[in-house]
Amino acid sequence: MARTFREAAIAGVGATEFSKESGRSELQLAAECSKAALDDAGIHPSEVDGMITFTIDNSDEIGLCRCLGVKDLAYTGRIPGGGAAAVATIYHAMALVNAGVCNTVLIWRAMNERSQYRFGQPHTQAIGPQAGNGTGSLLWCMPFGAQTPATWESLAAQRYMQQYGVTNLDLGRVSVVQRKHAATNPAAWFYGKPITLEDHQNSKWIVEPVLRLLDCCQESDGGVAIVVTSLDRARDLKQKPVHIVGACQSIPYNVEVISNYYHADLALMPEAEGTARRLYAQTGMKPSDMQMAMIYDAFTPQVLKQLEAFGFCGRGEAKDFVKDGHIELGGSLPVNTNGGLIGEAYIHGVNNIAEAVRQVRGTAVNQVPNVQHVLVSSGMAGAILAQG
Repeated sequence: MARTFREAAIAGVGATEFSKESGRSELQLAAECSKAALDDAGIHPSEVDGMITFTIDNSDEIGLCRCLGVKDLAYTGRIPGGGAAAVATIYHAMALVNAGVCNTVLIWRAMNERSQYRFGQPHTQAIGPQAGNGTGSLLWCMPFGAQTPATWESLAAQRYMQQYGVTNLDLGRVSVVQRKHAATNPAAWFYGKPITLEDHQNSKWIVEPVLRLLDCCQESDGGVAIVVTSLDRARDLKQKPVHIVGACQSIPYNVEVISNYYHADLALMPEAEGTARRLYAQTGMKPSDMQMAMIYDAFTPQVLKQLEAFGFCGRGEAKDFVKDGHIELGGSLPVNTNGGLIGEAYIHGVNNIAEAVRQVRGTAVNQVPNVQHVLVSSGMAGAILAQG
């Protein structure tokens, strides 16, 4: 039977609380956030026929199906790449719905990365493709002392900082803005706790001279889920539909997820530049069409690189773009209005997607006026969300 192309939309989002000790299993967190997202959409779990998560999510699809009451899956899949997988889940769900393979796709990410294990600490498990580490690039990091995400990021970011005269003080301005946004978001771990640039500069070095403690995302317990279905169907559900105008991935030759030491110019972020080119070509849109952006912010340098890669400012200009107030509420491009992964929680970027949905719906706590289009980026993947 021939399938008819359908446009896709996000119909529901759900989350647990964000904490440092959830007191329950990751499977329970996955079930709670998934049920919340389905309830938000007004969809019964038995209607779910597609499921997507990360390769490194510890919850089993079959176990989660049992918890929710999912009856018959047409598709299930997992995406590698850590945080780079975040928006890729939206891309894959969109493709499934567009092609008519699935009617209702559930995306989830749940983790006890603070209480059950320390995500930012060296990993002792096997390293290599069989352990979900892509091409096994960490074999070129771990034996030589580069054993944590902060170390990998610092090595990748240092050339960019040298090339464009970016200092740790410049990075601090990103952190200050995001903590400002988190301070007015009751769901954020750092609700009511803004910081000053002086606070940032007084925080301890993690990897000198690139990252201080306040340049780094959190280690969080919690879960976030998203429900994707057809735009036509979403219009008949509980919430305002959020149209997935376009989504894509870009994984250029010789680029690793975070240990990006192999491509031709270490001052660039080629995966984000490739995503930007593909996404703008796919949608016919441009940077000036965005009213805000949700940008993956595991570490502050990633925000600067992605602002440039997606064309919001020129190469080397992001530090001044931030300094001039453009990414704040009331600026020309508010960024990470929930506080991001630095201020709200680190649920591997999926909580940033949920915030983009709330902004398009007009229900965000730190609501940006007249949001028509939002860019969501996780570096190797991007999407543009709009009112449906």
